[in-house]
Amino acid sequence: MIYGDLQLFDIIIFAAIAVFLIYRLRSVLGKRTGYEKSVRQQAHKEPPKENSINKETTIPELKENFVKLKIAYENIESFDHKTFLEGAKLAFETIINAFNKGEKTTLKKLLTKDVYKSFEQAIDSKDIDPEYQFYSLNIKGIKNVAVENGVIKISIDFTSEQFKDNDESTVIKKQDTWTFEKNIKSKDPNWLLSST
Repeated sequence: MIYGDLQLFDIIIFAAIAVFLIYRLRSVLGKRTGYEKSVRQQAHKEPPKENSINKETTIPELKENFVKLKIAYENIESFDHKTFLEGAKLAFETIINAFNKGEKTTLKKLLTKDVYKSFEQAIDSKDIDPEYQFYSLNIKGIKNVAVENGVIKISIDFTSEQFKDNDESTVIKKQDTWTFEKNIKSKDPNWLLSST
C-alpha cells in the first residue's frame, strides 16, 4: 500500500503545483499596467483625422464688391480670396494671350471642355489677333458665387485695357464677366474657366 499512497501523494503535489501556476498566471495576465488607460485616454484626445476638419471657418472682412466670396469660404477648406483673385487675374491674362497667339495646349489646361471647344473653333477660323497686348487689368468685383452638385462657380467682373501693335494710342477698354469653377472636394488649387 505504500506504493499506492505515494501515487496519491504525487497527484496531490502536482495538483497543488498546477493550482499555484494557474493562480500566478491569472494574477499576472489579468493585471492592468496602466498602459491600457493611457491608450484609451489618448484615443479620446486625438479624434480621427477625417473628423478633425474645423467646421467653424474664419471669414475675413470683405469689401462690398467681394462680399459674395463668403460662400467660397464656407464651402472650400483653406480658401483665401486674395490668392484666388490674384490667380484669376493671372488666368485672365494668360488665357487672352494664349488665345491671341493660338496656343491651344495652354488653353486646354485652363478651360472646361465646352469653353475650350468654342475657343478652338475661333482659333481655327483665324478669329484672333496676336498683336493685342495688355495695358491694364483690374477686377471690378464678384458678380455671383454658386454651389451646385459639389461644384462651386465664381463669376468675376473684369475691366481690361488692351492695345495693338505696341501703339498705346490704340488702347481700348473692355468689360468682361468670366466664371471660374472647381470641385469643392478637389485638392487641385487650379480653377477652370467655364463661361465668358
